[in-house]
Amino acid sequence: MRHNKSGRKLGRKTASRKALMSNLASALITHKRIKTTDAKAKELRMYVEPLVTFAKRGDLHSRRQALKKIPSKAIIRELFDTIGPTFLDRDGGYTRITKLGFRDNDRAPMSLIEFIGMSGESVPQVEST
Repeated sequence: MRHNKSGRKLGRKTASRKALMSNLASALITHKRIKTTDAKAKELRMYVEPLVTFAKRGDLHSRRQALKKIPSKAIIRELFDTIGPTFLDRDGGYTRITKLGFRDNDRAPMSLIEFIGMSGESVPQVEST
C-alpha cells in the first residue's frame, strides 16, 4: 500500500527520476515555458517552486541548497538574478500548467508549464522516454 507516499515514480528508478527533474527544471528556468506530459508537469511544479522560494531568499545558503538540485551554476545564476526577484511579492504558485490535449503517436496527455508573468520566446518540446 502507498499510504503517505507522495510523488510520482514516472516509470523510472530513483537516480533517473532525479536526473529527469533536474533537466526539466533547467529547461523551464532557461526557456520560461516547456511542453511536456501532464504527469511530468505536475511533478515538476513540486520540484521547481521550492527553488523559486530559495531564489527569492537570495542568500548563500539558499544558493547552495538550489545547487544541490540543479548543479549548473549558470542556470542557478539565472534563477537567482531574473526569476527570483520577479516573484518577491508573491507567496507561492509561481507556475501555471495548461493542458494542451493529447500527443499524436501515443495519445499521452500533454501540458504546457510556464512561469506566471513571464513569457518565453518559443515553446520547446522537452521529451524523454
